[in-house]
Amino acid sequence: MIRVLLADDQRLVRAGFRSILADEDDIDVVGEASDGEQAVAAARELRPDVLLMDIRMPGVDGLEAARRIAADPALADVRVVILTTFDLDDYIYGALRAGATGFLVKDTEPEELIQAVRVAARGDALISPSITRRLIAEFAGRVKQPEPHPRLNALTEREREVMELVAGGLTNDEIAARLVLSPATAKTHVSRIMTKLGARDRSQVVVLAYESGMVSPGWLG
Repeated sequence: MIRVLLADDQRLVRAGFRSILADEDDIDVVGEASDGEQAVAAARELRPDVLLMDIRMPGVDGLEAARRIAADPALADVRVVILTTFDLDDYIYGALRAGATGFLVKDTEPEELIQAVRVAARGDALISPSITRRLIAEFAGRVKQPEPHPRLNALTEREREVMELVAGGLTNDEIAARLVLSPATAKTHVSRIMTKLGARDRSQVVVLAYESGMVSPGWLG
């Protein structure tokens, strides 16, 4: 059962998401919050698998809440998915950098919301990879000077290849096909990369790849 926490300052939005998710046999909405401070407190109390959180809320916003959750080792298994009204939001890159798994546009289709929750719970891929890749590239392009990350030196040549493809928004299956590997081997490489880099999930691997200069916006087309 996937445990979900909803955080949004609009009650109707929370009610709408709860209604969509409540019909799924493998999803349980365990709580709600109306601002970031409540969301962090509820995450610590309820330990959800996925936190669907609006980025713009009064008081503590979603960005700061995501940062607090990412900084708490006890909440390492909580996957934060940021909700936004626009698919290009200045806050989103910061949220991913702070440890959010990905983002969803609020008017997403019900089927996409359900799938996104399942994907986030697996920690298996970014939410809406093509959109997220475009957004990360947009804001990573503003990084003035790439900063080499010392942990990158711990990666093997193959792991660097895999990391570059992760940064391109490819799934494990797509990476396997590109490098002529089995999907299981591709997944193992990704897991080892996250461990070596101390990354919570794939989104942080992507951000690091851009910020370190390993890849540049639009490199994969």
